[in-house]
Amino acid sequence: MKQIDERLRDHYAELTPQEQRVADFILASIDDLMSYNSAELARLSGVSKATVSRLFKRLGYPSYRDMRDEMRTLRQSGMPLTDSRDAVQGNTLLSRHYKQEMANLTQWINQIDGAQFGALITALSQARQVRLLGFRNSYPVALHLRQQLIQVRAGVMIMPQPGQTLAEELVDLTAQDVVIFVAFRRRPRMAKEILMQLQSLGVPVLLICEPQAQTLIPLATWHLAAPLDSVSAFDSYSSAMSLANLLSNALLHDILASGRQRIHQISDLYHSLDELEQR
Repeated sequence: MKQIDERLRDHYAELTPQEQRVADFILASIDDLMSYNSAELARLSGVSKATVSRLFKRLGYPSYRDMRDEMRTLRQSGMPLTDSRDAVQGNTLLSRHYKQEMANLTQWINQIDGAQFGALITALSQARQVRLLGFRNSYPVALHLRQQLIQVRAGVMIMPQPGQTLAEELVDLTAQDVVIFVAFRRRPRMAKEILMQLQSLGVPVLLICEPQAQTLIPLATWHLAAPLDSVSAFDSYSSAMSLANLLSNALLHDILASGRQRIHQISDLYHSLDELEQR
């Protein structure tokens, strides 16, 4: 499926001068396109609403609203949507990137419920074992979170192990354990089934996902939503990594004495095995 900027370039030579005015405006401000209605787009382009309507029908959209719905659906599904300005306006890209990253961080921090977050950290500290699960783009986040949590407490593992299936991993889990399921968009279809299986086993689950994953959230005990919004083609996982950092630090402060002792023990083993460069 071609995006709106590709369709405009393909048909540009065929457009009337008035339609080209609209096309020029869209290509220069495509990142803001979803925020305009058809009347605003006509006014900003200096053309009539009828010209805007004709343009989008020529591009294959039944209406302007259909184009906006398509863009919104693609972006929320994780489809990379590019902005041609980014290739040539580095300073603009840097500024927009910074603003979007700050907006993502602000959004997830403001949505955290203090009482629920406290209950989650208590569960992580008291669990018999903590299992992490993540596929595709979610896997690096799950792996990093595991690396942080294992500094603080024992029994933290990624599942499934390489070359294995999930059934062997799930069968031994009980209500005394906690599963952290990192399941960001463009996830495998089986994500919902996995959550349903964990629910049937009575296993407490922390779901880490994007805010739009509304069908999965009711299946988890707790959920933390990290926005992935980006100014250009690829999703940003900086807010997800920041969330991993918060979880790890919060757990360490909850079990500070034993956590510090474990960190020192690991550090001593680093030294004994000469595993890390000491600088």
